[in-house]
Amino acid sequence: MLLVGWSLLEGIGAALIMPAVVALVASNFGRAERPRAYGLVASAGAIAVAAGPLIGGLFTTYASWRWVFAGEVLVVVGILALIRGMADTPAEEDAGLDLVGTALSATGLALVVYGILRSGTWGVVNPKPGGPEWLGLSPVVWLVLAGGCVLVGFLAWERRRLDRNQAALIDPAMLRNRLLRGGLSEFFFQYLLQAGLFFCVPLFLSVALGLSAIATGVRLLPLSITLLLGAVGVPRLFPDASPRRVVRVGFVALFAGIVTLVASLDAGAGPEIVTWPLLLAGLGVGALASQLGSVTVSAVPDEQSGEVGGLQNTVTNLGASIGTALAGAVLLSALTTSFFSGIEDNPAVPEELTSRAQVELTSGVPFISDRDLDDALERVGVEGAAADAIVDENADARINGLRAALSVLGIMALLALCFSYGLPTRQPGAPASRGDP
Repeated sequence: MLLVGWSLLEGIGAALIMPAVVALVASNFGRAERPRAYGLVASAGAIAVAAGPLIGGLFTTYASWRWVFAGEVLVVVGILALIRGMADTPAEEDAGLDLVGTALSATGLALVVYGILRSGTWGVVNPKPGGPEWLGLSPVVWLVLAGGCVLVGFLAWERRRLDRNQAALIDPAMLRNRLLRGGLSEFFFQYLLQAGLFFCVPLFLSVALGLSAIATGVRLLPLSITLLLGAVGVPRLFPDASPRRVVRVGFVALFAGIVTLVASLDAGAGPEIVTWPLLLAGLGVGALASQLGSVTVSAVPDEQSGEVGGLQNTVTNLGASIGTALAGAVLLSALTTSFFSGIEDNPAVPEELTSRAQVELTSGVPFISDRDLDDALERVGVEGAAADAIVDENADARINGLRAALSVLGIMALLALCFSYGLPTRQPGAPASRGDP
């Protein structure tokens, strides 16, 4: 029931809601008001991700996990009650459901996302020991290539339907719009970085430091605070600011937060080290949220806002999937390398124990806490100085893995700056000046 109710039905509901939200904001707010409106929508989603562990931890610790789902029902009831005051977008006449296009887009994206998510387990190009192998390569390569081919077929199908004056999911010609491409590209990087951070930071807090779900959620709250301040404050205080400049400042703030966290990570570091990095990261995400939604929707006529919402939802989900997979793959690879090097060079660890570990952990060293590792070593009869040395090496390897994953995210933040040239230099609806793109 959980698989059908929570995973399937809620996933379908989210896929229907997110594009509609983009279209509803466009129909309820003028161009000058959209940056703040889209900023609030984006910040609400990011805040929910940060607040989720805290709320879920409170319910599961002091009540029951079932109350989490009961709370979702109350949220839906509240949304249905409030939505009556919104102006709906006009329905398209003679708009039918493109079943073939839906199947092609869903299949293509599913193949790409699934391949990316399995990259940490199967290997990106070369198959990992013990993993599956297709024609000498990791299945990830073939899944991503197959998904890309299916998506190319999807775009060809959509062009064919438009040529026959039939309803289509998207107009492929939209992708030639420079401003739209720029906004979607930056959305991709924003959610890649968000997902990577929300993968690494909770691992450090809950596994490396052993904090509870509630304590982990409390430590993530600084990001929510500055995110909301950035998403609401930037449009209010700087209504005429260049979207390109604001987005660049946002990615620089994200980069600064990531670098600060990398510099602060140490085997003896406590949970307080994440506060300032998350404040900076939240400010950066808030700045991005205040601009990108308005940029993408304003790049096309309002009647295409629903299509933009679908593209935006697709790009953000793809970015989040890649961010999680990328951070996970780099973390586990660096963790495994560091751990094996550490126990191999540590005289307290017997050579036969090192060889055994390298054989049994060929697929990678898991990211586990000191307590879980102690229990696992005790079950296999490893005790005393050898067990203490292995636990210490694992603690150091965890930090090295986190540093490596966060360093890659920092590089991605810098790479995102290169794609900001596709963004406009003036706010949507502002009078054009000479030299504007």
